[in-house]
Formats: sequence, C-alpha cells, structure tokens
Amino acid sequence: MAWKHPEDATLTMPINSLAMEILRDFEASSGWNRDNWIKVSQQRGTVQGRGMERALSEGWAWLISRGLVAWDPSQSSSNAYFITRPGHEALDQGVTHMDAAARLGMQLHASLAEVVERQFLMGEYELAVFAAMKAVEVRVREMAGLSNSLVGTKLMQVAFGPSEGGQLVDVDAEAGEQVATMELFKGAMGVFKNPSSHRPVDYTDATEAAEIVLLADLLMRILDRRTNASATA
Repeated sequence: MAWKHPEDATLTMPINSLAMEILRDFEASSGWNRDNWIKVSQQRGTVQGRGMERALSEGWAWLISRGLVAWDPSQSSSNAYFITRPGHEALDQGVTHMDAAARLGMQLHASLAEVVERQFLMGEYELAVFAAMKAVEVRVREMAGLSNSLVGTKLMQVAFGPSEGGQLVDVDAEAGEQVATMELFKGAMGVFKNPSSHRPVDYTDATEAAEIVLLADLLMRILDRRTNASATA
C-alpha cells in the first residue's frame, strides 16, 4: 500500500482526517517503519515534492502526539512504529470517539468517574449518560433528605425550589438565581435522564454524549458548593 490521495486533497485535508488516513494505510500495508512507508508512497504513490512530504510528516506527528502510534522497542530503528491500542480503537470507532473521550480526559468528579468512564470508553454512550445523570439524581435526593418516591424533574423542583422551601436552595443567592439553578437541574433531568429511563436513546454523536457527562460533572460540583456552604453555616 502507498499514499494515493492527490496533492490538492492531501494539502486541504483536516489534520485529524489526514492522520487517520495515514493510520489506515499503515495498517493495511502491515507497516512497521515510518520512513519505509513514506519512501514507498514516494515511489509508488502520489507523494512528490516538499508540500506532500511535509503534510504526511504533520500527520505522523499528530498520530504520535496522541499516542495512536508508538516506537517499537523490539526494533533497532528509531523509525520503527506500531499501532497502539488507542490507535486500533480509533480505527474501529473513529476519530470522533477518540476526540470525545479526550474531553473526558480531565479528572471527572469522584462520584462519576468510576461509573461513567469505562462505559464511555467502551462506546456505551447511552449507559454512560444515564449513569451520570442518575448519580446526580441520587446525590440530590440524599443531600435533600427526600423520599425515594421523588424522581427526575419533580425531585429537582422540591429540592431546589424556593417556593417549595427546598433544602438545597442557596439562601444567599438572588431569587432569580435560585429559580435558575432549579431550572438547570430540572432541565438536565428532563432532557438527558428521563428519556433514557423510559426508552432507548441512541447517542450516535460521541461528542454530544461527552458534553452531557461533563454537564453532570458540573452539576456535581455545584452540589459540592452547597455541601461546603452548609458545613460552614
């Protein structure tokens, strides 16, 4: 195998797409040496001139920086590379999944990390989203000391509602902010937790699923503030 994309397509291809095309070609050709792969692409492919050579070099740099390829210690050449486990995962599930997983590379709230990260990395986006929002729901119920019969949006309304005398209302916040916080938690439950409780929800967009998990992370941190405020009151 060799790089067969024309020059205009190569030079205008987004760097992540370019890199993944290189990775696919490297796998298909059972490649083991970066320089050898480039030389074959020069001899049998479309790689001619500095522009094409530099574009492929950029693609390789992208792959290396993200750990999709790594130096092969079983070979003496410094240009010997193999496709890593994350590299094979990216080939199987696509670069979008990899980029979305990178969004969760930051340290998630302790209440979420264990129940969410593994499911997300396995591509089980619906389960990851549901688990994240359910964890928020359970913590709100426990902090407010409310009955298990209260769930979803109603739970959030009772826990955060100023007119309900909610246990989690921030009494130091303005009235509008108190209501907005209640609506934030209600909206998260209504849009992202409740549907999965009643029917399958197909999250085909890994990035969307990652953003929902990060929303749950934010809600957990808001709850941390309420816990800290109660402790110092």
